[in-house]
Amino acid sequence: MSTWQKIVHFIQFDLWRRTSSELKDGKRVKRVGFRVLKTVILVVRGFSSKQLNTAANALTYNLVFAVVPILAMVLAIAKGFGFAELIEQQLQKSLLGGTNIMPEIMGMVNRYLETAQGGTFIGIGLLILIWAVYSFFRNVEQAFNTIWDVKQSRSIMRQLTTYIAVLFMVPVLVIATSGVSILIHTTVETIPLLEKISHWHSSLVRLLQFVVAWLVFLWMYMAIPNTKVHFTSAIFPAVVMGTLFQLLQMLSMYVIMFLGRTSIVYGAFAAIPIIMMWLQWTCLLILIGAELSFAIQNNEQFEYEKDLETMSRRYKDFLTLYLMHCIILRFENDQQPYTAVELAHENNVPIRLVTNLLNRLEDVGLLRTVYIEQEEDRTYQPALDTHKMTVGMVIDRIDRQGSEEFLRGATPEMQAFWQRYQQITDEHNTLKEIRIDEIAL
Repeated sequence: MSTWQKIVHFIQFDLWRRTSSELKDGKRVKRVGFRVLKTVILVVRGFSSKQLNTAANALTYNLVFAVVPILAMVLAIAKGFGFAELIEQQLQKSLLGGTNIMPEIMGMVNRYLETAQGGTFIGIGLLILIWAVYSFFRNVEQAFNTIWDVKQSRSIMRQLTTYIAVLFMVPVLVIATSGVSILIHTTVETIPLLEKISHWHSSLVRLLQFVVAWLVFLWMYMAIPNTKVHFTSAIFPAVVMGTLFQLLQMLSMYVIMFLGRTSIVYGAFAAIPIIMMWLQWTCLLILIGAELSFAIQNNEQFEYEKDLETMSRRYKDFLTLYLMHCIILRFENDQQPYTAVELAHENNVPIRLVTNLLNRLEDVGLLRTVYIEQEEDRTYQPALDTHKMTVGMVIDRIDRQGSEEFLRGATPEMQAFWQRYQQITDEHNTLKEIRIDEIAL
């Protein structure tokens, strides 16, 4: 085997055969190295398999149409608190403020608000405004759910409350940022000792902008997916992508100023393609950060991935029976029931495989889930009398799960063979009467 083949085999098989529980006993550098390498591979794989570039393009298209309604909603909320001018000032300092299209955008926003507030069409205008904002945020949530492999979105009421909270959060962050900036500037001017180091003022304000970006990205990665995202899984992507977002905005502003001075290629319209590229790269950074957060939190889910795809039916039955044995043993000893994570770590079995097998046992009525008070993790207990749980019962229920005899064109010979097959398997199952807890004796 050549060196290249060894590298490929290591990436495909050996890397994923070293479980997290096994690496806990090893050196910290090696453990961290394995985890980082797995995370990078999962992000690269997710970028291509989940088509993040295409999703970013779609979000950019949606954002272009939603930017005016979103700004209109934010300004309407800010006016209610008396901070509309402060919001407009911050917009002027942003990337949009460095372009010649900012007055046009603000003009459209003001006309949008006037249309929604007055005349016969006040109800229709308000509904269109709300729908435009809701549609954009829903598309963002769907993109995040796709990354996290979440099949079900939030209920409409939860979506509305979450999106309204976002719209209220934006003015609050802007006001808080401006307030801290003013406080820093005032402190520097009033304290003589700090006048000598007044150049720190701009640096502190710039740092504050980075911190706000980190907080916004952290909130997105934890709140938008319809699943529980751990803080430890979201903080690193939030800092990295928030930093890249600020650097991208600074670079875009520099390019716009440069093209505006030289008036080359696009002349006065140079800002439009730059802003479109900035929006696209921003959406791409957000989605890559979400994929990174998913990879960090679900690193263990992909252990033994290639081996699981080729696992034999007999070995899967063995693992199913063994998990049932562990759960029954704890139940009979009157101990706290297992969670899927505890079963996986205690027996060095991939968490994804454990979860799939436990879900199947629950679907066939052999296990039931119990939520421990003040804890969100599901625990598992036997759903039937443990003294009546036999190997034959488990295998038979799993075999019978799903639909049977649905072929409308089955021939008489096929029907007769099916009847005979059922009779033979019922009569000659030598493990039928053996209890699960007897296998370990």
